[in-house]
Amino acid sequence: MRAVSSPASRTEAGAPAAWLASWFGCGRFPWAPGSAASALALAIAAGLVRYGGWRPWMMVLAAAALLGPAIWAAGRVAKAQGAQDPRLVVVDEVLGQWVALAGAAVLNWKSALAGFLLFRLFDIVKPPPVRQAEALPGGWGIVADDLAAGLYAALVLWLAGCFNLY
Repeated sequence: MRAVSSPASRTEAGAPAAWLASWFGCGRFPWAPGSAASALALAIAAGLVRYGGWRPWMMVLAAAALLGPAIWAAGRVAKAQGAQDPRLVVVDEVLGQWVALAGAAVLNWKSALAGFLLFRLFDIVKPPPVRQAEALPGGWGIVADDLAAGLYAALVLWLAGCFNLY
C-alpha cells in the first residue's frame, strides 16, 4: 500500500505549518496557486458576508486574527525549504485578498471581481513599497508584501465605491 503524501511529508516544517502555509493544499495547485488561494479567500469572504452577516470591512478582522499564525507558518516552511518565498506558501495571498475586500462598500459580484483582480494586479506588479516589504526577514517578508498589495487594492476599491462604480 502506498502512503498518501501530505504537505508535511514534503517539507520538514511540520504538518500544522505546512497545511496553514499552503492554505490547506491550495499551494499545491499546479497553475497559479496564489490565484487559487485568493479565489478561495474570496469565496470564504462572500460566505461570511452573505450568510454570516459580516460587513466587508470586517475581513480586516479575519486577516488580523490569522496574521500571527500566517507569519509563523510561512517562515517555518520557507526555512524548511531553504527558499525566501516558496511557491507552496499561499496563506499570504489569503490575508492580502481579505484586506483588499475590506475596501468594498458592499460585496457584490462586481466589487468581488474588482477586489480579486486589483489584489492580483498589485501582488504581481509590486509597486513601491510592496516590493520593499519582501525584504523583511522570514515570514514577515512573505506576508507583508501581500498585505501592502491588499491595502493598495482596498484603496482603489474604496475609491470606486465612492463613485458608485459597483
